[in-house]
Amino acid sequence: MTIDTDITPASAVTSGSVIDVPLNRLKKSPNNARKTPHGDAAIEALAASIAAKGMLQMPVVEPECDPAGAFTGNYLVTIGEGRRLAQLLRIKRKEIKKTELIRVRVDTTNDPHEISLDENVTRTGMHPADQFEAFRDLAERQGYGAEEIAARFGVSASVVRQRLRLGAVSPALMAIYRAGGLTLDQLMAFAVCEDHARQEQVYEALAWNKSASMIRQAMTERHVRASDRRARFVGAEAYAEAGGTILRDLFTEDGGGWFEDVALLDRLTAEKLEGLADDLQTSEGWAWVEAAVDYPHASALRRVYPHPVERSEEDTETIGAIRDESDALIEGLVDDEEVPPEIEARLAEIEAALAAFGEDFVFTPEDIASGGVFLFLGQDGQVRTERGFIRSRDEATEPVEDGDNDEDAVQTKDGDAAGSPSNDQDQEEDNVLAPLSERLIADLTAHRTAGLADRLAQEPDVALCAVIHALVLRCFYSGEAAATCLEVRTVLTFLPAHAPGIEDSLAGRAIAERHETWARQMPGEIGEVWAFVVGLDHDSRLSLLAHCASLSVNAVQTWERRPRVQAHADALAQAVSLDMTTYWSATAASYLGRVTKAKIAEAVGEGVSPEAAERIKPLKKGEMADQAEQLLAGTGWLPVLLRKPQEAEAGERASSQ
Repeated sequence: MTIDTDITPASAVTSGSVIDVPLNRLKKSPNNARKTPHGDAAIEALAASIAAKGMLQMPVVEPECDPAGAFTGNYLVTIGEGRRLAQLLRIKRKEIKKTELIRVRVDTTNDPHEISLDENVTRTGMHPADQFEAFRDLAERQGYGAEEIAARFGVSASVVRQRLRLGAVSPALMAIYRAGGLTLDQLMAFAVCEDHARQEQVYEALAWNKSASMIRQAMTERHVRASDRRARFVGAEAYAEAGGTILRDLFTEDGGGWFEDVALLDRLTAEKLEGLADDLQTSEGWAWVEAAVDYPHASALRRVYPHPVERSEEDTETIGAIRDESDALIEGLVDDEEVPPEIEARLAEIEAALAAFGEDFVFTPEDIASGGVFLFLGQDGQVRTERGFIRSRDEATEPVEDGDNDEDAVQTKDGDAAGSPSNDQDQEEDNVLAPLSERLIADLTAHRTAGLADRLAQEPDVALCAVIHALVLRCFYSGEAAATCLEVRTVLTFLPAHAPGIEDSLAGRAIAERHETWARQMPGEIGEVWAFVVGLDHDSRLSLLAHCASLSVNAVQTWERRPRVQAHADALAQAVSLDMTTYWSATAASYLGRVTKAKIAEAVGEGVSPEAAERIKPLKKGEMADQAEQLLAGTGWLPVLLRKPQEAEAGERASSQ
């Protein structure tokens, strides 16, 4: 029935009647239980669905009456407000007219608010699994593509592709999802790969951690991310041309997906690197060029660097003049101004003229003839080359001059005959330390390390120099000659392993308190640490540097003497004015009870008097140590290992006489 609402009274329309009403005569009902507005996306989806398939379900309406009970000619939409809004949207889009007839069902029997509530409460939504499979069936049966399905349902094509991918998940996993054994996030993680066997294998192998991220990681563990340096180096196009396939995740930002054929990717990477290595060796003439994905940090080869090119005075002046002209031309340009053709041409001439003089820094022909290059991939997928490595078998050696003790010694880079001087130095030091046990030596030098660390932390300028010194040695030199007592790597020196209880010493407590003070100020997120450091004032930054440097100090002597490290520790101790009397005193526990009676007597003789040493010699060792502790209290006596370098040398000379 079509109702002419301008002349037909409301009483003429019985409850349950199906009538056609002009769209502009339909109004929102105040009795609608849904108070939260429909979202724009939902209305757009409804509009698309109605445009493609018509209105599949009629709205339910009641006649509108004025306060006197007279019919106004309008109808209030009790059920179907979303459909009314969708049709209004179609009017705006010029798809229909405002007088478009809408088929509705009239209900004047039931309470409008109740039936509106019933519509929203008792309705059972479709299970997502049914929706996913229905989309897949529609695509397979009707032959619709993602774009067409999207248009018919008012959603984006990417949403359709996601639902189609979910519909293609293993039926076994879909059944588990229907039964509530999997969440939607977990199902989406399985859908990253369309291999049903792999999906089921990963599901069976899952342990207690069944998070979506863990599932996604397991599903892609045999693949390589597109952000991997190998993938970026080879390129998706070259990989695809070689027959490789790329896996894409439709549900998360996958950064370009995953390269599925890892063996193919590795082969393409190796071939491309080898080709570049051959080209480099041919063009530059190095003795060898090795190509690899990773840089061989543990190569332990000596490194040489290019040297400044020696130029004649005339060439130097010419180059300087050319560069000055180039700088003047560039400085004369106005920002955002297009470079005039004549200046651009002149700059090109200048660049060519400078290129004619060659590089400013070059390797010597000898280095190139005997050295090599490592060619490898950086983390950004770009090729990096490190030149100037000399293998030990390619080292040029010089015979030792006649008269040297070791006829077979080889002259090293440091100018010392390999073996002799360092062995003599070790022998001399061993003679001095022979009466002390290895454990005591480690204990004493651990205390000295703690004191040195505390003093270094109080001298930021010295700490800065020490760190820079260590970094320069690590970066530009190799071997034992590059050793320092600062372990500037990310390694903290654990002194309690050598001296139990050292954490309760004066130096140990000072270090711990300083560390705690800084720890309180550190950001909770590691990503904010850089901003924190940059935001410090100059003095605070230097203090933090000094503290961090102090934690890396390692001047502990164990079975490995490390004479160069100890020499640097002596220099550092002198620079920070280290006085171990502030940090350590001789007690039965710290020293006297751990050495021979002769060493106890020696300590008392040096710290108090020879007569006092003679008086305690007849005592048993335990009693002697206790008496010596009382005698040495407040004297500031220190063992040789803890003394200032100059005092230690004097003590060593005195003991040897």
